[in-house]
Amino acid sequence: MTRIARLLASAAVAVCTAAAAHATETLTISSWLPPTHPINTGMLEGLVKMMEEATDGQVTGEIKLGLAPPPAQMDLVMDGAADMTVIFHGYQPGRFIGTQLIELPGYPGNAEAASVAYWHVQKAFLDKLDEHRGVKLIALTTHGPGQIHSSKEINTLADLKGLKTRLGGGVSAEVGAELGLVGIQVPAPKVYETLASGAADAVAMNMGERVSFKLNEVAKNVYEMPGGFYRGSFAVLMSQERFDSLPEDVQKALDEKVFGEPASRMMGAVWDQSDNDARAATEAAADNKIVTASAEDQAAFAEMAARVREKVLAQISAAGIDAQAAYDMVMTEMTAAAGN
Repeated sequence: MTRIARLLASAAVAVCTAAAAHATETLTISSWLPPTHPINTGMLEGLVKMMEEATDGQVTGEIKLGLAPPPAQMDLVMDGAADMTVIFHGYQPGRFIGTQLIELPGYPGNAEAASVAYWHVQKAFLDKLDEHRGVKLIALTTHGPGQIHSSKEINTLADLKGLKTRLGGGVSAEVGAELGLVGIQVPAPKVYETLASGAADAVAMNMGERVSFKLNEVAKNVYEMPGGFYRGSFAVLMSQERFDSLPEDVQKALDEKVFGEPASRMMGAVWDQSDNDARAATEAAADNKIVTASAEDQAAFAEMAARVREKVLAQISAAGIDAQAAYDMVMTEMTAAAGN
């Protein structure tokens, strides 16, 4: 081999080595939501963009739908069938206790403030429970205030009693019991057909789902409690093994610039935009109606909410967490954010 040939060969090897060192890692992200849902189009796509920017393109993601039903998403990642996923804690009764803290009614403010406060209280208190053991917890979020969307007109709190209502689990089920609702549990993607078939008269969801699940067609009435009847808790999870396989500088960039508060804040902001858009669409629809609870009904619900809060905080305390301090932390952060 001539000297020039040897130099060219060495250069080719160097180029290939450099290219391999910076090869793009594509993470498989599982989602159980409809393709156009904000969790896919806003949150998960937003997360992919954040990862790409933080790692100079060394990490990207591919969202795949329908790999497993909602309750199986965490196991999907633990089994290595997907690298990342988003879960709704309420779909697995008894598996998560601390996550109910953010679902309580009565917090002021929007989903962005709630999601940031949620991450902070997780690090300060709830990590001790290790409820996401086996995976890497990379973001937490909660949708905006949950309201009652119904096919029947609802004008008072008393009108809710006996209403067949799809409830998502967690605190929404506790609130439903206080309201006298007849709870029906089906995954969110089944809500439209459940209402359309008459198997349920109503659904408890945040305002944004009026567009995401076409509730404006099958639940044309909204009974709105200022501050909401509850919130819903979600987490984004990643395979710890997959994360550990990434180069150390990439891990550091993701942990410092994407995972945790940044991703949680982004997801909360997407929820808020979704809620705002859906409210505008509902108000613009001639056959849709929003009824806001009267001052009397708000006071009556505040008493119900207090009983739910006492029960949930007792459960969290029994698990070994200073539940009152954790609750106070969330309330203080969200009150401050709402005042800005």
